[in-house]
Amino acid sequence: MDAASLLLGLLLGALLATAVTLGVVTLLARRRPEDAGLDPVHESLDHLHRLLAGMERARATAHGELREQMGTVGQASAQLKHETAALVTALRTPHVRGRWGEVQLRRVVEVAGLVEHCDFVEQPSGTNDEGAGVRPDLVVTLADGRQVIVDAKVPFTGYIEAVQAEDRAVRAERVTAHARQLRAHIDQLAARRYPTAFRPAAPFTVLFVPSDGFLTTALEAEPGLLEYGFARDVVLATPSTLLALLRTVAYSWRQERLARDADQVLEVGRRLHARLSTLSGHLTRLGSALSTTLSRYNETVGSYERSVLTAARRFDDLGIAESAVPEPAPVEATVRTLRPPELPDPLDRSDPVGRLDVVGDRERDGTSG
Repeated sequence: MDAASLLLGLLLGALLATAVTLGVVTLLARRRPEDAGLDPVHESLDHLHRLLAGMERARATAHGELREQMGTVGQASAQLKHETAALVTALRTPHVRGRWGEVQLRRVVEVAGLVEHCDFVEQPSGTNDEGAGVRPDLVVTLADGRQVIVDAKVPFTGYIEAVQAEDRAVRAERVTAHARQLRAHIDQLAARRYPTAFRPAAPFTVLFVPSDGFLTTALEAEPGLLEYGFARDVVLATPSTLLALLRTVAYSWRQERLARDADQVLEVGRRLHARLSTLSGHLTRLGSALSTTLSRYNETVGSYERSVLTAARRFDDLGIAESAVPEPAPVEATVRTLRPPELPDPLDRSDPVGRLDVVGDRERDGTSG
């Protein structure tokens, strides 16, 4: 029951109640001719009349708004029907369908996170092993250098006729025709031999169908369509399955970059270790030279004290020299030997920090022990 029917029922009920009330008032007026006792009744009837008038105005306003909204809905429905018919008519054109498939393929690739001219190339030209020129919609490069060829196909005519069919027999016939169209696309891609035109390439071609409904409807009439494509090295992919495939490719690219960075870090570490070894050798030889120099210096000081200063002190005793000859002091410092740090015992659980850190701290503080 709509609002107009409800308001009409209320209005009829109110009119019936008014008639009953008037009848009762008339009977009372005949029995009591005086008018003074009927004033409350007249007031109630006036109030009821005002209420009924207000309800009628509200009903008329609501009915007008409802009619206006229904008109707007009708116009929107007609416009939508017109736009849908125009879209269906446009998609029946082969080049429009092809462009729509290419746009959908590009959107899936962008969502997967691949980078143009780095991870994939659109519509590259090539020549297969039979000498024929081919031009797929997309070529994706894998981390190992291999390439995967993707070509978009839109089997639309049979599908839209199957969707629009109201009779079950007609729909089943159009679904079968739709499956035949998709099978024909598989045969076309298999005949183009894309993998032989782009080497190194994966030994299969991905047939991209821009809607999951296209493939699902075709599988209703021919459940073995996927196996038919596999036997001819053609993989049927919808946006969801192709997105999973391309995300896997993007993940492999990221892992390849991480592995390459790890190799570079390892190479830098090897070079640094070799240079540290060379520097350690230089420090060891420098320490040996300093130790030898100190020994030679102390020996020279001892010889100087025994041979030269003894004679110089005689001049001091005779009062010939104005000042005493200064005596050089021997150098008692020792050169610390460069030793490799003690490696920690991996089975020792009592020292979680490790002996390497302790030895390093002692060397920085200049302590030992």
